[in-house]
Amino acid sequence: MRFDTALVIAGGAFGTSIGFVLTQNFKKVIIKVRSPEIYQEINSGENKTYLPGQALPETLKAALTWEEVEQLQEGEIDLIISGLPMSGIDSFCNENGSSVTRYLDRGIPLVSLAKGIDHETLKLPDEMYDTHFAKYRSQLLYLSGPSFANEILQKQITMVSLAGEDKGHLLQACEMLATEFFKAVPTADVRGVLLGGALKNVIAIAGGILEGLGYNHNTRAALVTRGIVEMLRFGVVFGARPETFYGPSGMGDLILTTTGELSRNKAFGLEIAKGRKAEEIIRKTRSVVEGYKTTEAAYKLSVRENIRTHIFSGLYRVLYENQDPREVIGEIMRLPVKLED
Repeated sequence: MRFDTALVIAGGAFGTSIGFVLTQNFKKVIIKVRSPEIYQEINSGENKTYLPGQALPETLKAALTWEEVEQLQEGEIDLIISGLPMSGIDSFCNENGSSVTRYLDRGIPLVSLAKGIDHETLKLPDEMYDTHFAKYRSQLLYLSGPSFANEILQKQITMVSLAGEDKGHLLQACEMLATEFFKAVPTADVRGVLLGGALKNVIAIAGGILEGLGYNHNTRAALVTRGIVEMLRFGVVFGARPETFYGPSGMGDLILTTTGELSRNKAFGLEIAKGRKAEEIIRKTRSVVEGYKTTEAAYKLSVRENIRTHIFSGLYRVLYENQDPREVIGEIMRLPVKLED
């Protein structure tokens, strides 16, 4: 093994799968969790709650406390992965910021897996982490791309984007994540990667609704291509590079989440198409459906920044104003034809 210990914060499906990737290069991988149930499961060799049926290696262990992290680590901790969802970043950092800072003080990179836009502040993950760790901005990196957790544990070849401002930390983290089946492609376009990772979840929900209503390949292709056009409009506002949206964190992730059967956001859309209410589905779903709150955030951003959208605003009306999706589709199809700029 080339490295000593990696620390993963939060034991959800994606965090656990990235922990598995790191076991290929690290002597020990520790997942810090807060749930005694998840703690027991991971230490028994399987995260049954989020990844049932997927065996975990013995070098991957869970810890409930920071003291236990220190007891389990072998050598130094060389990398931190934050698997916190958007909704958990602020509360975790407020409670554990000093513990994380102890590691950041040693120059360790921290890679965030969060995808979304905060629906209240309209902040992206980099802005949220900057609030707590502004001093360490050069060490903060952001991973996004087409990567179902189950398939990562099956060692399916997976390529993602990893974005950061500092070339040294970026290349260092890419090396730590590199295996025969997993590759992180470095980029300096943090905003482009984060916007792609957030906005594609909204399109995935729309894709699930369309499929649930009986629409097929032609319609899905129309959704994906027009979805990218609207995502690029958000990118202009945030100063993102257009080409980033055609990479793993943009088009790659969009294709996966609108077509893949393992997509939580697509599954959510399928349930909406059955006539179920969004709040009811969310209440009964343990896994995070990132696209639900991101739909609200994207709509608010489009209004604030005067971004021309039809898919994003249409989905907002379906999810938050209970408009019939068939009516929204009809409205979009009746829009007057305009020559593209």
